[in-house]
Amino acid sequence: MPGAERPRLGERGVLAISACTAYIRCMQYTIRKLPARLDKLIRKRAKEEGKSLNAVAVEALMEAFGLRGSVEAHRDLGGLAGSWVEDAAVDEALAAQRRIDDEMWR
Repeated sequence: MPGAERPRLGERGVLAISACTAYIRCMQYTIRKLPARLDKLIRKRAKEEGKSLNAVAVEALMEAFGLRGSVEAHRDLGGLAGSWVEDAAVDEALAAQRRIDDEMWR
């Protein structure tokens, strides 16, 4: 109706809408009844490439829809693991931070 006022949502309404939006954005897919040949190929590729079944399936779907190379950026720190470089100055600073001042604890 033109000119009709919309009802106020209140805190609960806003929360409900936010929760619904978050649910839809974070929704997961469940794919059922994969043909045995496809299942076998996905599992084989995952094992060969050291990837999860999900990663291989997402890559295949991206490619099928012409989105090759558009994979989302990783959101973890895996690239930093094992990259620590020994540095005497850093070791000294960390040692100073770990010293306990007995006078402060009395």
